[in-house]
Amino acid sequence: MRNLINILDLSVEEIAELISVADDIIANPAKYRHVCDDKILATLFFEPSTRTRLSFESAMLNLGGKVLGFSDANSSSSTKGESVADTVAVVSGYADIIAMRHPKEGAPMVAAMHSTIPVINAGDGGHYHPTQTLTDLLTIHHEKGRFDNLVIGLCGDLKFGRTVHSLIEAMSRYSGIRFVLISPEELKLPSFVKQEYIKDKNIDYVQSTSLEDVIGELDILYMTRVQRERFFNEEDYLRLKDSYILDKAKMEKAKADMIVLHPLPRVNEISTEVDDDPRACYFRQAHYGKFIRMALIMKLLEVKA
Repeated sequence: MRNLINILDLSVEEIAELISVADDIIANPAKYRHVCDDKILATLFFEPSTRTRLSFESAMLNLGGKVLGFSDANSSSSTKGESVADTVAVVSGYADIIAMRHPKEGAPMVAAMHSTIPVINAGDGGHYHPTQTLTDLLTIHHEKGRFDNLVIGLCGDLKFGRTVHSLIEAMSRYSGIRFVLISPEELKLPSFVKQEYIKDKNIDYVQSTSLEDVIGELDILYMTRVQRERFFNEEDYLRLKDSYILDKAKMEKAKADMIVLHPLPRVNEISTEVDDDPRACYFRQAHYGKFIRMALIMKLLEVKA
């Protein structure tokens, strides 16, 4: 039985295989409509989510399966003090696969230790978000056509941004990668991520507090929101929330083929005037999420079309 807790649980070859299946799903959706007819996905979301939860549910329904679960910790027995381990032990008897989001780092790993069915980490606190990274990789595959020799700018909340941490992990395995880390001092990339996945691998990188100064170098700009829910006090959040706003003026300084990604939701870090720019890929990115999650569910359930 396989789980997906961290993007590194998948080899580069397995990621390529998932992308190939996702491409086939996009091209031949009817072929996959009944591959999970007798399967049930449990979505255990102890933290709010729109895209990730609905993307998982849509993925399973499009494979012919069924979905059960909860979208808020307040509607689960965790409000009564039930542990993650006990919740998962019970749900394992109701479903065939679990997608779980939790505000505490490491909770999906605990879940996997007590589950008799595959567990997918759908985001754990400020830690990791591997299926968002698979979504990002499928988007890069479609928009850029390669994973090597890319300059990747990551902008905004690099400290708490689990999508950033997972993407750096994934891209650090490809050749010719250069990272441009753009954030205020208070939201810099954690030292453990920088050390393990950039410095120890001798990957070229630069840190900047200015998006305008570096946007012209980038092949990919990965924008993130400053996350109110990760801050201990409102004052710090309000001071930093508008640190970087991508608008038309900044886009004029970017390469003609640069792409803009964002895991969504956005607040105001990307001006709506950018939405019509062909380089703005974030809504296409959200749609790709369904197809790569379909491929992942099939892989972990060991079903084929």
